[in-house]
Amino acid sequence: MPEQKIRVLVAKPGLDGHDRGAKVIARALRDAGMEVIYTGLRQTPEMIVNAALQEDVNVIGLSILSGAHNAIVPRLMDLLKQNKIDDVLVLVGGIIPNQDMEALKKIGVAAIFQPGTAMDDIVKFIRTNVKPRGVPAG
Repeated sequence: MPEQKIRVLVAKPGLDGHDRGAKVIARALRDAGMEVIYTGLRQTPEMIVNAALQEDVNVIGLSILSGAHNAIVPRLMDLLKQNKIDDVLVLVGGIIPNQDMEALKKIGVAAIFQPGTAMDDIVKFIRTNVKPRGVPAG
């Protein structure tokens, strides 16, 4: 059985205008054999969840440098729950203060990658933690 490609949605929520990091990550994941959908700048949580539904992704990677993670991420997690999307790995990358990490993980963020994280570490984390599709829930 051929292995399904891991599908990753890379999104830049909020008003943050810097996307070089998101593009570097997208390229690294693509080079690692994943399918990457990059949504571009200034995405709302609603736009991100809609794109995740349409693209049937395994992973949502949010790149947040604006400091708005405490507003954006809980909203995104709520929308995922409302849409019964419970098998998507949510990752946050960017400038997230250490004191905010625990709260983000409590609401369901799988991992937080700060600047300087090795691309290999991110690729390994995704490969290790993505839930296989097509397996009926018990």
